[in-house]
Amino acid sequence: MTSREEILRRVRDGLKALPDDGRTIPVPRNYGRNAPELTAEDRAEIVDLFAERMKHNGAQVHRITEQGVGDSVAGALRSHNVASVLAPDGLAEDWLAEWATGAEHRVVSGPIDPAEVPDAVLTACAGAVADSGAIVLDGGPGQGTRGGLLPNCHVCVVQVGQIDPSLPDVLDKIDPRRPITWVGGPSAPVDPEKERAHGRHSMRQLVVLIVE
Repeated sequence: MTSREEILRRVRDGLKALPDDGRTIPVPRNYGRNAPELTAEDRAEIVDLFAERMKHNGAQVHRITEQGVGDSVAGALRSHNVASVLAPDGLAEDWLAEWATGAEHRVVSGPIDPAEVPDAVLTACAGAVADSGAIVLDGGPGQGTRGGLLPNCHVCVVQVGQIDPSLPDVLDKIDPRRPITWVGGPSAPVDPEKERAHGRHSMRQLVVLIVE
């Protein structure tokens, strides 16, 4: 089997693994600036689908309010026994304020030493895709670099306005010249029986906080 055939096989297997619940979401066909505005009902369906798909991909998903970001971040980090967190440049300072009150907690900034990787990383995102359940990072404020994703726990804050129905909608909003990283879930290898095995081969965790 060639590399191309292997990639196509993985794509097919990934599509088959998505839950077939018969649901559809509104996808504007005229992408770009002339795309129609989504109604509140459409937006709610898109956010629901994104949450469902992220859970299917193995992520822990919490739907919170803007005022509850700090408490939710602290709760997520404490639940994973995190002692050190990487905070990329441009991250909202108050997101870690509640958690960082403990003397045993350490916030790391700047490039990390591969020999001393923090327990977790907290990031914002550039966008999110509902139909495939994926988060997009482009190295913007609060997102850091790809090397910053080394920690075993990734807590990502996603605003509902950043969630779009499909990949073309998201691609239309980001600069392709930036270092784009797609996050579809925690490390989830496949065993010989082709069954998902979240957590069996890796302790990596993805926690998604959807801010409504």
